[in-house]
Amino acid sequence: MPEQEPDHGGEPSAASTHDPAEPRPLGVPRTATGHADVDARMARLGDTDHLATDGHIEVYEDVHRGLRDALTALDAREGPDARQGSDAPAPTSPYDNRS
Repeated sequence: MPEQEPDHGGEPSAASTHDPAEPRPLGVPRTATGHADVDARMARLGDTDHLATDGHIEVYEDVHRGLRDALTALDAREGPDARQGSDAPAPTSPYDNRS
């Protein structure tokens, strides 16, 4: 015979009013970087606070894409040699696999 839960006078207990499946904010602080585009992307992570876990991946991918684009834009900026019309080769990165 299964055990019966004690009767609490018809009032739901605190444990039964909280649905563990409901999304809850993690409360992870995000510190401003001073770069508007990066800060906007980091603020977008707050959107996950109101989504179920299976909805997080879309936000994470969007933020990752935006941060990658911001880094690419930094690499695309003209350096001092390019502004002076120098024929000096562009600096290479040890992570550049285009050789």
